[in-house]
This record gives sequence, C-alpha cells and structure tokens, in this order.
Amino acid sequence: MKFRSLAITATLLAGASVTATAQARPMTPEDVAKLESVGTIAVSPDGSRIAYTSASLPDITEGEENGGFESQLKMAYGANNARDFLPDDMSVSGVTFSPDGRMISFVWADEDEDRAVWGIPVDGGAHRKLAAVEDADVRSHAWSPDGSRIWMLVGGEKDEAREKESKAGFNAIVYEEEARLNRLFSAATGTEVDDAPVAVDIPGYVSQFKVSPGGKTAVVQSAPTPQIDDEYTSKRAHVVDLTSGKVLRVVETPGKLGDVEISPDGKQLSMIAGVDMNDPADTTLHLVDVATGNYRALNAGAPEAAVDAEWLADGRLAAIIHKGAQSALRIYNSNGTVAEEHDGGALILTSVEAGGKTIAVEANSPTHPTELFVWNKGKFNRWTQHNPWLSEITFGKQRTFRYTARDGQEVEGVLIEPVGGAPRGGAPLILNVHGGPEAHDSNGWQTAYSKPGHVAAGQGYTVFLPNYRGSTGYGTAFSKQHTGRYTDPEFTDLVDAKNALVEAGIADPDRTGVTGGSYGGYATAWSSTYFSDEFAAGVMFVGISNQISKFGTTDIPYEMYNVHSNAWPWDDWQKMLEVSPIYHVDKAKTPLLILHGAEDTRVDPGQSYELYRSMKVRKPDVPVRLVLYPGEGHGNRKAASRYDYNLRMMRWFDTYLKTGDRNAELPDSRPVLPEGTTGATAAED
Repeated sequence: MKFRSLAITATLLAGASVTATAQARPMTPEDVAKLESVGTIAVSPDGSRIAYTSASLPDITEGEENGGFESQLKMAYGANNARDFLPDDMSVSGVTFSPDGRMISFVWADEDEDRAVWGIPVDGGAHRKLAAVEDADVRSHAWSPDGSRIWMLVGGEKDEAREKESKAGFNAIVYEEEARLNRLFSAATGTEVDDAPVAVDIPGYVSQFKVSPGGKTAVVQSAPTPQIDDEYTSKRAHVVDLTSGKVLRVVETPGKLGDVEISPDGKQLSMIAGVDMNDPADTTLHLVDVATGNYRALNAGAPEAAVDAEWLADGRLAAIIHKGAQSALRIYNSNGTVAEEHDGGALILTSVEAGGKTIAVEANSPTHPTELFVWNKGKFNRWTQHNPWLSEITFGKQRTFRYTARDGQEVEGVLIEPVGGAPRGGAPLILNVHGGPEAHDSNGWQTAYSKPGHVAAGQGYTVFLPNYRGSTGYGTAFSKQHTGRYTDPEFTDLVDAKNALVEAGIADPDRTGVTGGSYGGYATAWSSTYFSDEFAAGVMFVGISNQISKFGTTDIPYEMYNVHSNAWPWDDWQKMLEVSPIYHVDKAKTPLLILHGAEDTRVDPGQSYELYRSMKVRKPDVPVRLVLYPGEGHGNRKAASRYDYNLRMMRWFDTYLKTGDRNAELPDSRPVLPEGTTGATAAED
C-alpha cells in the first residue's frame, strides 16, 4: 500500500499557473474522465481540522481498471495544507469525528468482510475496527454524545432459507414484496468488536438517523417501505426513544422531506421539506419544536431554495440558500430571524458543516468542481486544490442569461460561450436540459460525462442550461407552474431560449441541438419530435417517450401524480398520449442518439425502445441510434460507461449539429478510445 502526499504549497500553485499560460488548451472528454472533487466533509469538534473524502473514478483513459467512485480519506489543517490519512486503496464513506475529537470514524469493508465502522486516531496510528454487525453491511453510523456508544444503521436481515432456495434455482423475484428493512444497532466503544451489538426497534424503512445531544433519543427519517415512491411521498421525521424504540412523536410534514438536523440544546430541529404534497421539491427551511412536533417555515414563498443546514455551537443555524443560479450562506438566530447573509459570489455553495467556531462549506465554480472552503474574516477561503491541471484549460466565458418567454415569464439559465466567443451569425448551440424537472442548474461547474459544458465550448459550441418552468431555486410558485402541464410551458421555454440566444447573436438558428437525462431526456425527445423544426440534433438519456406506458413501468407513480401530471392516465388517455413524443414521431426530422441504462427502474428502458422503434419504422430516413449500458440504472456509475457516453454525445453533435447536415451518415458505432484504455484498442476516426 502506498500513500500520496496532498500537501500543496503556494509556490507550486504559482508555478502551475505560469506553466498553464504557455500550455493553454481546450478541455477534452479525457479530462472529464479524470476529474476529482471533494466528496463529504466533517469538522472536528474544536474546529481545528477538517476530515474530508476525495472522490474520483478510475482513470480508464490511462489504463486503470473500470469501476465506480472511490473515496479516499484526507485531513485538512488549513489552506493548501492537507494530507492523506489512509492508504489510497481504502475507499471509505460516512466520515465523522468522535465527540472528543481524538478519532475519525468511517465505514469501510476490509477485503471480503461486511462493511463495518472503523476508526483512526487523529494524531497518527493504525486504523482499527470499532463496531460491526454480523452478516450485515453498516450503511451509516453516529456516536453517542459521551462517546460511549456507536449507533449503526445496517441492511436488512439475511433470509438464509430464501438464499438456499435461490441457489437451488428458485430465484424468481416477487416484485415489490421482497425488500428488507434497515435495522438499528448500538455497540459499546472500548470493547471487543465481537461483543454483540444491541438491536433497537425502529419504525418502517429508516434511511437516515441523528442522535440527540442528550443521547436518549434520535430523529429518524422513515418511510413505510423501501420503495422510492414512499421515499418521495411518505417519508417523515420520527423522534424515537433509543432505549425502548418507542416513537415519541412524528413531524407530520405533508410533502417531500430532505435534510433534518438537531439543535445543540436538543429542543429544535431544522428541516428542509416541501410545503405540501404537490410541492415538487424539499426546498423550504422549517424549524420544528421537538416537544410538540409543531413546525413553521422560515422562507416559504421566497424565490429561492434551501439546500442544506447545520446548527452552530452557539445555537444559531447556518443554511445554504440557492437563489436562482447563484448561492449564499445565511445564518439564522435560534428564533428563526435572519442574523446575517453572505453572498457566494463566484462560488456555488452546496453543503455546510460546522465545529467549534469553524464553518466549512463545499463549493464549486465555473472553473473547478467541488472543493473545501472555510468562512473566515468575511470571505470564503479555499482549503483544497484538486485538478491543478485545470489551470491549463482555456475556458469559455460563463455567466447567467435571462430572457422573456412568450407568455411574459422571465426565465434564467447558465450560458457558456465558445472559447474565443461566438462568430458572426452565432455558434452551434447545445441546450443542456436538467432532469427533475424539480432541480436547477447553478452558475458553477457544469462539465460532466453527460454535460457538454467546457468540452463543447472548447470545440466551438455555445452551451445553455435553462432553468425552465418546473425548476427549483426560484420559489415554489415557479416550480409548480409545471404541475399538470406536461410540455407547455416547460418545453416552450426551451424554444424561447433558443430564439433569445439567436437574437443576441450567440447562437446559430439552424445549428441548435438539445440533450438531457431523465426529464431532460423527455425534453430532448419532445424537442426532436414535436419541435423537430427547431432542433438539428438530439442526445436523449434515460428519457420518457410515452407517458402512458411510463406510468405502468416506473417506480414513482404517486410522485408522478402529486408533482408532475396531477392526473392519472385513465383520466384522459388521449391527453396523456398527446404529451408523449411517440405520438409526434411523424414530425421527426432531428437526428437522435438515444442512451439508456439497461437496469433503469425509474424510467424503464422500454421508453427508449418505443421511441427508437417508432422512428425506425415511421421515419426510416431520420438518423437514430439506441445505445444500452448493461449494469447501469438511472444514470451511469462506472467509469467506462461514463466516458463512452461523453465520447458518443460529442461525436453525435459533431456529425449532425456542427455541420448542420441532418442527412449525414451515422458516426462510428464503436467508441474511439485512446491507446492504453483498459480492454480496448484505439480505433481511427
């Protein structure tokens, strides 16, 4: 096992900057494949140090073995002062400090063992196992306030009889009836690991839990079943007695439930949740009285979204607030009044943690992925520096762009101009449409395996990420404009965005394309059929093509009803069919690349099969291709499938969008990989 030094000096950074000036270059898919970022953070109780994970995928472009994300444990002591804390072949999760700050604990699986709680002293020494549950994977853990016990949320109990049946060939799956509930255990610290942990009864399917400052109760987020539909529509916060397992009270929120935190005195909860069952997203910050379960909203109706919160040692509450495409750090007094607010500026703040007098945030910007920052002396001070090679990249100019839709609604998005600016007559434009639609794109880092971002900008494209009707970040009223109104106004906002960018001289009207995943895939399918005259190329990922069959094959039917359709298909079959892209294939002229995870349960791969087959039969002269990713679900997790996606997306746009030739021959069906890539030989274009 080897250790890599993460100590970074100002001199080295300055040297990298000088070198970058002479080596400026556009970003590539190979660059995207090797990006690293900060994963999770934990601040020590005295605020003197911050533990964090550095997240990255194997760099398959350099011959590393394909796999998913790996998270290495690091420790930061100040700006540009960090080091590895474990061997780099240990990928850990759930990082936190013991109450006395003398140990970092984390979840990890050693070789063929189940995932358990491990710890390592902050002042040096070997890591050791702290707590485990036999034949079960630990999913998350928490310390009791006095450090005497560790609480563990673990997977469901193994069914040995069922496993024996399966080995004998009786491996049929009974849909939605065989899920197992998580369990909660506590184990005493300072004892042998094989001492039997104590089980605690918990209600339903618990996904998260927090131990109260007194150590006698916990707040658990629980839904009736593990089904994702219950996660979205029926999850509630329960105050549970840790000795008896008795539910003392339930916070009866009517809609989606997000982050829940306990105040230092244990009397209040902060809770980010929806305001009603039809609220598309948990974006409203509430204070909850633990004794009664009563709650009140702090920012209801404001044109913003609360995304994370953390109690401070002095009893105040720090919250990350997104205002459209920008962000801020807001501090509330314990009574819910606003004490202070700090604009994120060029940073997009995404999470907050605190310890002692230290407030740490995770943040990204238009020129770097997520890094660790500390709020100190009136500014956000950067503590970590991943991807120093980004200083070599020539980025396109990135900014917010606002336009007025056809009905007078102002809509905002993030604009990335091509490197060097758009030429006269405009550059080829890619609309990158986010999913949800209960989500939003911020004016931060916008380049990923499925997001063309600065790779496209470096190749002469304009990229626009519209926060169309239904998006969060602009208040619940804005996000609810989508409910019960599939395609209009949400997708007319896309055409209006194109027209505004053309009028501004930034985009070429004849070379405008569209891409997106999930609901963004639905937008792509709609734009490539109903609005085909407007778009010259489309790349659709895990998207919807038939709203009727989507209902029958998805794992979120009630969530669809509550916050999307506000109607069942049988209420009006024809109406639901008419908002389905397959109904409008006769209009299709747009070359369409369709990509889908073969094991997707959110949007069944059949949605892509339907659109592909409809186009092949009804519009055989329109270029279309369907690519399936085995082992992937609603989004690609593995390094190879992510890199493959990025290559195919850019090749499709280069073939049909950059040239403006909708009748060009299909590009090579195989990925063109660089030499040295695992399991492949590079092909020639």
